Amino acid sequence: MADNGEAPAPSAERPRALVTGATGYIGGRLVPELLAAGYAVRALARTPEKLRDHPWAPQTEIVRGDVTDEASVRQAMDGVEVAYYLVHALGSGRRFEDTDRTAAEIFARRARAAGVRRIVYLGGLGPRGVPERDLSPHLRSRAEVGDILLASGVPTAVLRAAVIIGSGSASFEMLRYLTERLPVMVTPSWVRTRIQPIAVRDVLRYLVGCARLPEDVSRAFDIGGPDILTYRDMMQRYARVAALPERLILPVPMLTPRLSSLWIGLVTPVPPGLARPLAESLRYEVVCHEHDLTRYVPDPEPPGHPIAFDDALELALRRVRDAEVSTRWSNAAVLGAPSDPLPTDPDWAGGSLYTDRRERTVDAPPEVLWRVVEGIGGDNGWYSFPFAWSVRGWLDRLMGGVGLRRGRRDAGRLRVGDSLDFWRVEEVVPGRLLRLRAEMRLPGLAWLELTVGRDARGRTLYGQRALFHPHGLTGHAYWWAVSPFHAAVFGGMARNIAAAAAAAQHPRPA
Repeated sequence: MADNGEAPAPSAERPRALVTGATGYIGGRLVPELLAAGYAVRALARTPEKLRDHPWAPQTEIVRGDVTDEASVRQAMDGVEVAYYLVHALGSGRRFEDTDRTAAEIFARRARAAGVRRIVYLGGLGPRGVPERDLSPHLRSRAEVGDILLASGVPTAVLRAAVIIGSGSASFEMLRYLTERLPVMVTPSWVRTRIQPIAVRDVLRYLVGCARLPEDVSRAFDIGGPDILTYRDMMQRYARVAALPERLILPVPMLTPRLSSLWIGLVTPVPPGLARPLAESLRYEVVCHEHDLTRYVPDPEPPGHPIAFDDALELALRRVRDAEVSTRWSNAAVLGAPSDPLPTDPDWAGGSLYTDRRERTVDAPPEVLWRVVEGIGGDNGWYSFPFAWSVRGWLDRLMGGVGLRRGRRDAGRLRVGDSLDFWRVEEVVPGRLLRLRAEMRLPGLAWLELTVGRDARGRTLYGQRALFHPHGLTGHAYWWAVSPFHAAVFGGMARNIAAAAAAAQHPRPA
């Protein structure tokens, strides 16, 4: 990774692509796709430090700058063949349209001056037959930016998309939270509006393909998936794919865009600065009126392309279903697919996750503490409130679960895949980390993570995280019902594991 051009220059054989908005949802996922397609990538970011945990950072030239700062844009454009404009001031305040206009004018001017061969911009799909002045501020600004870039004198591809389906997309997260948290909904009339959503994988495929468009192609293209649905259809299909009961949805005409955005703000963690303009835009029908881009960027051969709505949902939900908690919630530097989470995704993306976190300094070396951690469960128990653990095991057996009867395979060592009472060992890093996935009957997914390390003063540190991803409203209710007992169960567990390690290090004389 480089800041202000410290990385070695890419080889002359590889065309260079500039990606703005690399800390955003699309930009962060586009960079590895461009690298895989053979491009040298330069990422422009106001805060380059935010990108350091991305798995693609070492292969990318990362420079500090802002699209509203002409000097930094001029430097970033040097030697660039393809420039991606993936920024939007949505959520930055009431004057976001002015900010968008200024940034687009700077970008267009500097791209032409630098001799950039192609600009690619991802905008919003708007309704046909509605004058720009009558659009919502969000859609109006997206359209205006596209017009500015098309008028730059640089061949430009403007891709217009409606709702993008993928974990981390603001529109998708709004859909996720509304559907998961509300089995009964009083909704605005826009739930009847027709929408043509598109999977994030298809969006990225089109963006990469546009880099090689013929020079005489400079125009806007509509992009969408194969399904045209109402927002109500989308919520019901989300519920079905997520194995939730069918939702009862009652449209109420008097809910204005402003009231509906406030309602969204109450139900979801999506920031009001994003929720309101997105809600205002949902009153327009956004359906593709042409598919001309496929003449230049052909869809892969069926089956499965372009990706259908239900399949896109499956991909967006896959990470949680497969219980691969490490990438999303432990900041592991692994990127599997465009649908997977990234370190720069906002905290509200990826669905609800409840966490109980505990830390204790331990009067024993890390290797002694690790022996206690690795010996947990089975005959050694769970180091707190034994009666509560037993009751939980009995209840699990009554509900058809495994209870506590499985014990453990080996009294001293654990391996990935081992059963451990009503847990399963998901990951072991000897001396450092034990992650367990719950296999008891729960309205959601749960993990228990135990870590051994040292603090800044060199003392042995025990870390403990209980994580719960709720399934539907029942899952949320379950967490809040049991949370009053966490201090006794999880707090006692951390305290007693630390005490057991200290006792093993300093045994009392007989």
